[in-house]
Amino acid sequence: KGVIFLSDPIITIDLHGMRSDEAKLLIDRAIRTADGGVYRIRLIHGYNRGSVIRDMIWEEYRYGREPRVISVENGWNEGITELVLRQM
Repeated sequence: KGVIFLSDPIITIDLHGMRSDEAKLLIDRAIRTADGGVYRIRLIHGYNRGSVIRDMIWEEYRYGREPRVISVENGWNEGITELVLRQM
């Protein structure tokens, strides 16, 4: 639960099975610890029961509340959301 996969320049976090508050803590930690080589954080929340976490991600990170996140994007499927820290 809450596994972080580090792969330069993308951090991938599996949020399956987490509560929304647990997921936010893990995401915030990843944002804080991401070095300058990281340009994206890929969040895998699922789409069957992952909508609560997906909605939290969009609400918390889309409106500029976290200065390091410049945009929030849909991933390549409904169960993934990506936080963009910088453009490639």
